[in-house]
Amino acid sequence: MKEIIDFIRDIYSTKEFIPLHEPRFIGNEKKYLNDCIDSTFVSSVGKYVGMFEEQFAKKVGSGYAIATVNGTSALHLALILSGVEENDEVITQPLTFIATCNAISYIGAKPIFVDVDLDTMGLSPKSLKEFLGDNCEIKNGQCFNRITKRIIRTCVPMHTFGHPCKIDEIKDICDTWGISLVEDATESLGSYYKGKHTGTFGRLGVFSFNGNKIITSGGGGVIVTDDEKLAKKAKHLTTTAKVHHKWEYVHDKIGYNYRMPNLNASLLVAQLEQLDIFISSKRELALKYEEFFKDDEKINFIKEPVDSKSNYWLQAIMVKDVNIRDAFLDFTNKNGVMTRPIWKLMNELEMFKDAQQGNLENSKYLEQRVVNISSSVRV
Repeated sequence: MKEIIDFIRDIYSTKEFIPLHEPRFIGNEKKYLNDCIDSTFVSSVGKYVGMFEEQFAKKVGSGYAIATVNGTSALHLALILSGVEENDEVITQPLTFIATCNAISYIGAKPIFVDVDLDTMGLSPKSLKEFLGDNCEIKNGQCFNRITKRIIRTCVPMHTFGHPCKIDEIKDICDTWGISLVEDATESLGSYYKGKHTGTFGRLGVFSFNGNKIITSGGGGVIVTDDEKLAKKAKHLTTTAKVHHKWEYVHDKIGYNYRMPNLNASLLVAQLEQLDIFISSKRELALKYEEFFKDDEKINFIKEPVDSKSNYWLQAIMVKDVNIRDAFLDFTNKNGVMTRPIWKLMNELEMFKDAQQGNLENSKYLEQRVVNISSSVRV
């Protein structure tokens, strides 16, 4: 394992501590931030919010983008916009970050866990189709769960570490069963599946700009859609559902204080200008790791799936078993190179242990073997 430590230190040209993923501010961040401060419009009203939304929508190829305070708020609102209500059910994958399930729970809805594919680490269309066929029926155009007697309203696949799942197949299945599709694309800005940007296959998609994401403003998120009515509703609800007026405070719905501040947006406008550089660096890093691990019998580097162009947000390896995983994590972290395991499965957490689930053998297999390694942009 010392060879791996030495290789990573050589890549980053340092003997100091190497974090898993740190941000890079190499462009106009300070310039735009100072301009925002000088304008005094530092909250949710200001030119950079609109500028970022317009530029982001163009970048990913969506009709509209609505900026929010973080990715979780974006997903929460996207679920509401997709029609999810209390006691509805939402299908997702157990191999995901907790925010996916938290957003479902905020509404009072229930997650259902369906397995992932080994090659994408994202929701498996085969497992989804089998679960629906075994447990559900269509009543009045809606997907009805025969086991729980609830409506399955929405499906939320996640593009794990920026690697696209088979989202076109998932969409076809959802369309057949009358289930809305909300893409959790929080990790996959700059990733494409069959030439189309992730987050744009469903009616709604969401992205995150947390401090460890490929571009960041410390926090921040965005909802994307091609539906003008949904976009207007999203903007209204994220702005506390305030009816536009120069001085009066009238609110016509239960709204949310989810609008992105201008300060964050100014950083993101600058970060978005650097996105192509960041992705190029990450893809070059992936090639270095692939070459380094190609003859290793105990470790495989995880490459982008077929038909995909991945942003390689977090570089990942798969080891032979959980014992090798734990030894790898212990050695690297003790020697100043931060690594981490993939998330604990959502169905194994106390809050979701009673959730309905399909056969999750692939998810369990990956949980015991996948490790993230140093992934920061090298510029």
